[in-house]
Amino acid sequence: MKITVDFEECLKDSPRFRATIEEVEGDVCELESKLDKLVKLCISMIDAGKAYNAANKQFVSGIRELAQQSTTDEVIESSLTKFAESLQEMINYHTILFDQAQRSIKTQLQTFVKDDLRKFKEAKKQFDKVSEEKEAALIKNAQAPRNKQHEVEEATSILTATRKCFRHIVLDYVLQINVLQSKRRSEILKSMLSFMYAHLTFFHQGYDLFSELQPLMKLLGGQLDQLVVDAAKEKRDMEQKHSTIQQKDFSNDDTRLEYNVDTDNGIAMEGYLFKRASNAFKTWNRRWFSIQNNQLVYRKKFKDTPTVVVEDLRLCTVKHCEDIERRFCFEVVSPTKSCILQADSEKLRQAWIKAVQNSIATAFRDKGEEGEKLDRKSSTSTGSLDSGGEPKERSLKGESALQKVLAIPGNACCCDCGQPDPRWASINLGITLCIQCSGIHRSLGVHFSKVRSLTLDTWEPELLKLMCELGNGAINQIYEARREELGAIKPQPGDPRHEVESYIKAKYVDRRFVRRPSDEQLRTKVVSLSKQEKRLSSGSEHLPPRPPPPTPKLRPGSNVSGQSVKSADSGIQNSADGSREVLTNVPADNNLPEAEADESPPMAMPSTLPPPSPCKERVFYEPKEYSPGLQLYWASFARSLPDMAEALAHGAEVNWVNTEDDKRTPLMMAVQGGSLVTCEFLLQNAANVNQQDAQGRGPLHHATMLGHTGQVCLFLKRGANQNAADIDERTPLTIAVEAANADIVTLLRLAKMNEEMREAEGPYSQSGDETYQDIFQDFTHMASNDPEKLNRYQQYDPQRP
Repeated sequence: MKITVDFEECLKDSPRFRATIEEVEGDVCELESKLDKLVKLCISMIDAGKAYNAANKQFVSGIRELAQQSTTDEVIESSLTKFAESLQEMINYHTILFDQAQRSIKTQLQTFVKDDLRKFKEAKKQFDKVSEEKEAALIKNAQAPRNKQHEVEEATSILTATRKCFRHIVLDYVLQINVLQSKRRSEILKSMLSFMYAHLTFFHQGYDLFSELQPLMKLLGGQLDQLVVDAAKEKRDMEQKHSTIQQKDFSNDDTRLEYNVDTDNGIAMEGYLFKRASNAFKTWNRRWFSIQNNQLVYRKKFKDTPTVVVEDLRLCTVKHCEDIERRFCFEVVSPTKSCILQADSEKLRQAWIKAVQNSIATAFRDKGEEGEKLDRKSSTSTGSLDSGGEPKERSLKGESALQKVLAIPGNACCCDCGQPDPRWASINLGITLCIQCSGIHRSLGVHFSKVRSLTLDTWEPELLKLMCELGNGAINQIYEARREELGAIKPQPGDPRHEVESYIKAKYVDRRFVRRPSDEQLRTKVVSLSKQEKRLSSGSEHLPPRPPPPTPKLRPGSNVSGQSVKSADSGIQNSADGSREVLTNVPADNNLPEAEADESPPMAMPSTLPPPSPCKERVFYEPKEYSPGLQLYWASFARSLPDMAEALAHGAEVNWVNTEDDKRTPLMMAVQGGSLVTCEFLLQNAANVNQQDAQGRGPLHHATMLGHTGQVCLFLKRGANQNAADIDERTPLTIAVEAANADIVTLLRLAKMNEEMREAEGPYSQSGDETYQDIFQDFTHMASNDPEKLNRYQQYDPQRP
């Protein structure tokens, strides 16, 4: 309802004006009541929402506990875990929705009530007061006698002053009324519109979340239909079996014997027997006996460890025992002791005696044929290897993450316990895991191991390449180097969880089995890495032209691995002033295979080198101290992931700073090495994507200067700051524009535009995300699968006009 008070009418102070004022005051009073009620309802809604979230969190916790209890069923465990994660995301979205409701409804409307309505009430008090004063002045002026001039003048002056004050107050009051009437619409609509946009964002987020979950739900729905059919079939089969067994006559002992044999588990006979104790009281106890693996054993409860009565049936005999008061007794006699047993019937006694005799004969026969069986077993195992290759070949035909990762030698079994056909992976270690070991790895924390599903999660191309570059074999050579030396036993499939957990913690957290290098070994490793650029595979990455690999430059008098300085510095000559300089035409490493050394020909160097930049040749100067961090530094440049993993296992800090080389980090060296996979490995192991060197340049600066589009895309996805400027006030975008690198300019501007749109539309807006992610996904796939398309630009030259 729009109520506007006319300014001209208020000066007349007419009955119409008074009626309008009363109507406005009643409307404002009702408005205040409605707003107070709405705020209180909002508070109740928020409190109820928080209670709902708390209950929902407990429900999700119950789902997680059920998933952990179902570790034997991989489908249930992985599905429930995924569902719990999705529901937890919805709880987070609910929390954001209630926070927005508190800001838009409670806070904004309370502010409107406290500020604007308070001003209206204060103006009303002043208006009421001056109205009463005006009324009194009018009465006094009317009552002044004609013959008393001083009273007339006094009454007239008071009335004049009161009217002037009234006009001022009433105009202010009417202004306040009109402003309030105008503002109430904008404030209420603004509050409610913000609240409705919060709902829109909430439902969009929920829709996107469950759209990603829908393929898994459809897959499980199809499996569930089959499970329902299978359950109905199993139910019919069990009912039929139940009916068949129920019709049998269990009074016959022969029928009961049919259920006492389990040849698949090597059990020739089993059932209850009474056993006479060997103590002085000769008590009888009923125990569950079985003949298995050439032994007679019994147990009191199923979980008890079996007690061996006869260790080798070939050394014993069995006979009837008729000199005891009890019926149906027989005796098993061994060279060291005698055991008297009682069956429930004569037929059962005969069956047990016959089973023991047959087992004795079988034990003698098996002993004579042991050599022949071993030969057959060896032949069978060879055939199984051949046949086992078929499913492996089939797995290589697919393009899924599971097929690609398991195709790596050694990855077909769990890295820690050897369980075949693993379905999980640790992406920062580059290994495959079974479901039990993956749960243990999760408990270590993401600073030790980041677990991801090979079947349920999506895999970025660079992360998939990382998994294919490492593998269980390479990591176990590092983390289990001293296992046999220390006498540690590696877990096997089916071992108790606490034993596997203890081993994994010793392996990755304590690093008990890692072989620590000596100072000389570490020095040799670092110098070797600094002299060569190792290839991870013969065609793993197509890289843009790079400077030639660095050549060691040692101080006089130093040697490497017992060699003389002259031998180690074969590529270094003395200059006129006695200093040493690097010959750029010296091969990177004479020990490298020809194909490997020729894989990336060095770029022609200009006669006059530009000022210091990431494009200059990396020269190795003998450091003051050799450390695992230095090994990681040069291994990152040489693109040797196994050496990088070894350095981290030896305690290298992933953000180690080389103070002798412009404060560069391993991630910056990986950028100059040109390997996308090397950068991904460091980022997965918590490398800082925004750490700066002495020139104020981060990894994004270096990748832009070198024209490595794939690395620029990777760093932007991982949160690199594209607005960071170096000491020359150059941002990555400035450098990319000067180098005329259209691809990198496109990526940087898209990232900046997406960030600005997010800031403009609120912290929960998703505007621009779809297009932004599509383009970045295209660049990601191109950088990993078709990188030659991105090698269109030369490196950035700071002296180029």
